[in-house]
Amino acid sequence: MTIQANRPSQSYALAYAPGGANALGLRQMKLRATGLLVFMGFVFFACKAVGDVHLIVGFVKAFAEAAMVGGLADWFAVTALFRHPLGLPIPHTAIIPRNKVRIGDTMAQFLKDNFLTAAVVARRMRSLDVAGAAGKFLADPDHGGSGRLRDGASRLLSDVLSSLDDQRLGGMVKGAIAERLRDLDVGPLLGQALAAAIKEDRHIPLLDGILNRASLILGSNEQLLRDMVHERSGRILRWTGLHEDVADAIISGLNKLFADLADDVDHPLRKRVDEALSDVAERLQTDAALQDKVNAWKAEMIENPAMQNWIGGLWDQGRSALLNAARDPDRAMAGKFGDMFRQLGTTLQTDEALKRTINRFVRRTTVGATARYGDGIVKLVSDTVRTWDAQKLTDRVEMTVGQDLQYIRINGTLVGGLVGLIIHAVDVAI
Repeated sequence: MTIQANRPSQSYALAYAPGGANALGLRQMKLRATGLLVFMGFVFFACKAVGDVHLIVGFVKAFAEAAMVGGLADWFAVTALFRHPLGLPIPHTAIIPRNKVRIGDTMAQFLKDNFLTAAVVARRMRSLDVAGAAGKFLADPDHGGSGRLRDGASRLLSDVLSSLDDQRLGGMVKGAIAERLRDLDVGPLLGQALAAAIKEDRHIPLLDGILNRASLILGSNEQLLRDMVHERSGRILRWTGLHEDVADAIISGLNKLFADLADDVDHPLRKRVDEALSDVAERLQTDAALQDKVNAWKAEMIENPAMQNWIGGLWDQGRSALLNAARDPDRAMAGKFGDMFRQLGTTLQTDEALKRTINRFVRRTTVGATARYGDGIVKLVSDTVRTWDAQKLTDRVEMTVGQDLQYIRINGTLVGGLVGLIIHAVDVAI
């Protein structure tokens, strides 16, 4: 399967790689927060070295001193989330790696309580108009359905079809078709179809075609019929030439019979044919012996190499048609299939009864799948988090929220300084 560039998983990995944008931003924010803390320390020691030469020095010193305390406290708090500060095994530090299992279980429980319970899914699904969205997509796949979405689905379907083992899958499909044909009891089906055709006079064009074809065959084989009469005639008939008269009479009689049958739909012989066909239709539905014979003929036809090749051709044509449609959705949507899909899309948007039925079916199917597989999905999430490497999990979480946490360090430094400034001002005033 071809991997497309700039997929979300790739951009995500690039952003969080050691040289990625998120990692670089995190390092810059750490430098700023640490730099501010170091600057406050420099200011504090500078004020201490200068001494009380002026009232303002005391305020600056108090600000810097409190800022260092606040910055160090927040540095300890932020660092303790991800690792032991200064590598010291201080209790209740390295919180995320130590609680990896609990984090996974909590995430899984949150997922279950808020997304994977039947009641929650049913409540959320009530507001979704799946049938309307599908109808909008089918009616206008370029705009209402988003061309990018359609093209993405087209590429995905094409890749999936191309990656499937054609020999194995094709053999399975061909075997399934042949097996369904073997299991099909064709006798009653043929009987019902023949009975319906006779009842609605749909067999008459077929019978007329047979009569017309028989008349043409007779006309093109008159000499063969004359030769047969000549060979079977006695010497007296041949000596007197009466065999020619007999042949002419037979040919004229057959031609007249075919003409009468073709012109008169109420001809007695046609009635006999209809009765015979009706009897065959009845026997096909009720006569077990005849049904067994028909099924035996069917089995012989299925095993015939020509029939096997035809079944194989069905799979090849179907797979090729799917691939062509997936690779070129514009062409697929431009023909009769496109008209059919657009009509279906319009119907899905306008037929409220059909829309309610489809939405109800989707809702019940989704709720049923949630009730059946929800616990399994939750367990999968929990077990997956348990297998994660603690250091990788910690690094990933830190790179995700680390920049915001560095702002906490900066804010803690500044807020601590302001608090120290206020306390010093109160102390001076008293």
